[in-house]
Amino acid sequence: MSTALYRRYRPENFAEVIGQEHVTAPLMQALRSDRVNHAYLFSGPRGCGKTTSARILARILNCARNTPETPTDTPCGECESCVDLARGGPGSLDVVEIDAASHGGVDDARELRERATFSPSRDRFKIFILDEAHMVTAQGFNALLKIVEEPPEYLKFIFATTEPDKVIGTIRSRTHHYPFRLVAPETLQAYLGDLCASEGIAVGSGVLPLVVRAGGGSVRDSLSVLDQLMAGAHEATLDYERAVALLGYTHVTLLDDVVEALAARDGATMFRVVDHVISTGHEPRRFVEDVLERLRDLIVLSVSGDAAQAVLRSVPADQMARMQAQATNLGAAELSRSADVVNAALSEMSGATSPRLHLELLCARLLLPAVDDSLSGVGARLDRLERGLTHAPTAPARPAVGAPPVQVVHAPAERLPAPTPTASTSPAPTPVAPAPAAETPRPTPPAEVIPPAEARPTTAPDDGTSPERAPAPA
Repeated sequence: MSTALYRRYRPENFAEVIGQEHVTAPLMQALRSDRVNHAYLFSGPRGCGKTTSARILARILNCARNTPETPTDTPCGECESCVDLARGGPGSLDVVEIDAASHGGVDDARELRERATFSPSRDRFKIFILDEAHMVTAQGFNALLKIVEEPPEYLKFIFATTEPDKVIGTIRSRTHHYPFRLVAPETLQAYLGDLCASEGIAVGSGVLPLVVRAGGGSVRDSLSVLDQLMAGAHEATLDYERAVALLGYTHVTLLDDVVEALAARDGATMFRVVDHVISTGHEPRRFVEDVLERLRDLIVLSVSGDAAQAVLRSVPADQMARMQAQATNLGAAELSRSADVVNAALSEMSGATSPRLHLELLCARLLLPAVDDSLSGVGARLDRLERGLTHAPTAPARPAVGAPPVQVVHAPAERLPAPTPTASTSPAPTPVAPAPAAETPRPTPPAEVIPPAEARPTTAPDDGTSPERAPAPA
């Protein structure tokens, strides 16, 4: 039966603790200068090295080579105290580790206070490590307050907690507080790679980023995930397909299909991916999270260009080339709008009764930016239009500056007789008095030749009378 990785590779000195240099460096300097406080408070997320650092500190304090004359920041590993407190050691009577989750009452605090009055049996200091210290009740902290405030010279307290705000202020004010943090993905991935090499395990491309993402920056969680993958590895090889299936993440090819279908407005492909996700039993919310993370990477590529490699270090080279092409095909405005839509859908999926319906509605919103009348929707359509103009037909060339103007010659049109003026265009005629009955009718004058339109006067005669209407030619 093998031991868990996080137990086999537990650090034994501060140099082996990764990602916590802001804590280990001051502690090592305090040990070298022999300015160790009587109480410490280690806080931070789970699995980031709080309890391990407390054990290392206790091991160094009780090391036989650590004396007031020759202080050291590294345990020797050879004395009885170092052997007892080493990885897999039996433990020491002078280093007491208490789980405050089950020993946080007043009676437990009183018992601890009584035990603290006894001097160490063998080592230099008697050290109490209270894990999950936020579970101690207020009455229990008050029972410990006096001895934490004024302890004997041989007594040291180390409180480890994930919620330092629940530790009462009177205790916090009497400790040196060191906040631990989650480990950066690059540091954790390099550490896991070295660990796999020492174990003789071959790692496929893209496996370690999945392990780091599943661990969430916690070293212990990442080691637990890696240990599980190693247990199911075939021929001592961590395969990407098996890691994706075990951890429940979306396969990279499905994410590529979604992004390429979004760029090509291919609804059939996108809905086929949704059907595959639902039919294979994947968690819809995890699928949406993976799509959102891919869009985030594409936005980084679109904005940063070639410098994005410094940010996306864990992405393989072939995948980086595909993502660069996808970022170019979509554009920054459309990527930003798509990320906003996916993020909103991810918030709406909390407690949803029909995840498939939410996924299909999300795909419809992604494929139809024309119905989005918001500023992001307009920007996405404008961005797509601008990128489409590069394939438009070439416009006719303009004449060079200073060239003589091109004269356009029009063919002379056939001169037609002017149309008869109508009542809407000609001035209203003056009414004529009827002729007397005795007057004989005059003969009709001969037809006059109508001059061309450009030769006719455009103004009415000055005498106020309208010209007589000429009869139309035969």
